[in-house]
Amino acid sequence: MAGRAPRRGLSGPKGGLYDRYRMNPDLDAIARDPRVSGVDFFRQLPKTKVDSPIGPTLTPNFSYTVSTARLTMLAPSRAIRARLPEELAPLELVPGLGLVSVMFFRYEVCDIDFYTEAAVGIAVKPARHGKLGFFDLVTGLKNEHLDSYVLSLPVSSEIARVRGHDGYGFPKWVTGLDVDIDDRRTTARVANDADGVDLAFSAATPPQKAYVSGERVGSLTSYTRINGGWHSTLNQTNVLNAGTTRGTRDVTLQLGEGRMSDDLRSLKPKRTIRFDVMTEGQAALHMPVPISVPPRNT
Repeated sequence: MAGRAPRRGLSGPKGGLYDRYRMNPDLDAIARDPRVSGVDFFRQLPKTKVDSPIGPTLTPNFSYTVSTARLTMLAPSRAIRARLPEELAPLELVPGLGLVSVMFFRYEVCDIDFYTEAAVGIAVKPARHGKLGFFDLVTGLKNEHLDSYVLSLPVSSEIARVRGHDGYGFPKWVTGLDVDIDDRRTTARVANDADGVDLAFSAATPPQKAYVSGERVGSLTSYTRINGGWHSTLNQTNVLNAGTTRGTRDVTLQLGEGRMSDDLRSLKPKRTIRFDVMTEGQAALHMPVPISVPPRNT
């Protein structure tokens, strides 16, 4: 793979971070951006040059200012298993009920420049893990160390699609995608191929709590197949302002016509159990690494 030319589509706006730094940022310069709270989190994560399906690149991909929202729902394990590869098993809250999520992301300042993203994901048991007890599940949810399998991951930019689809193995495509998250309200709209509504969301943002950089760092491990082999991708999140609510009185999720809505409907979600919003955070997305995922019979 050494010496392979980067894939077409790996370019950002002229004068943007990708155009200027090609994933090798000047952290001192980025720290001067008024939208960035600081860069100490990234100084502890040196970048490494690796070969990848998109050619030589540096990892992790840094996102210096990020806001996210996640709506977590219960869904029947039978419906979830129908959408999972046989090697993965749903993470169950109780027997017969697993966890699915709709997520929205706004990457304000990022190594590959501004973009937005949405996802339909399934919480799964960690690969190569034995029986997971209720205590392990509660601890994982509380500390935000979770594993997932993603069904849909539309994005708003071509560079995010190429890196995510070709480099990470995620089901990404480009579409019209608006995500706005502030301390008052969270809204999102994902367009379908006809520019109609695939999925739309609106909710009051839960009250936010501020955290010192490094105080609350969560992780999400996602499993994908690349060239027939299983890989795991680690995403670390440095939470700076976030809040959670279990009330759904002011939460509106509209399913329309499109890939995201079809995926969510197929999971047959029954009830929303929590809504998490991070109005400010930072992220480090590592390149996928090969992993052995044995077949599961449960």
